[in-house]
Amino acid sequence: MLRPIVFFIVVLGVAASDACSRATPYRPVMTVKELMEATVEPTADVVFGSAVWVNGELTGAPRNEAEWENVEHHALTLAETGNLLMMAPRARDQGLWMSQARDFILAAQDAATAARSRDVNAMFKAGGALVVACDSCHAKYPAVQN
Repeated sequence: MLRPIVFFIVVLGVAASDACSRATPYRPVMTVKELMEATVEPTADVVFGSAVWVNGELTGAPRNEAEWENVEHHALTLAETGNLLMMAPRARDQGLWMSQARDFILAAQDAATAARSRDVNAMFKAGGALVVACDSCHAKYPAVQN
C-alpha cells in the first residue's frame, strides 16, 4: 500500500521540477507607465488620427495605401501591447485588469480590421471603443506607475 503513495510523490516531484525548469523566458523591461508613454500613447495617436472630423468635415484620414497600412500596423501593435499589459509583474490582478486588457486588444483588433478595409467610419467607431477601453481602465487604475 505504501508503494503507490511513494510512486505518486516521486511522479509529483518530477512533474514539479519539470514545470520549474520550463519557467517563462519573458522578462518585462518596461513598467506600465513606461509602456504607456513609449508605446501605447504614440501608437494610439496614429490610430486616433486616422478618422478625425471637425465641424462635420473629415480633416484627418489616411490618403493612400501606405498610410492605411501604417494605421493598420499601429493598430496591431496597440493590440499586442494589451498582451504586454497582462504579463507579470505589470498585471495588477487576474480579474478586472485582465478583462480590460482583453477589451483593449479587441478594440485595437477592430481598428486594424477597419484599416484593412479602408473604412474611415469603422475607424472612427473603433477609435471610440479604444477610448472607452482606455478610460475604463484608467478610471479603475489611475495611479499605476510601474
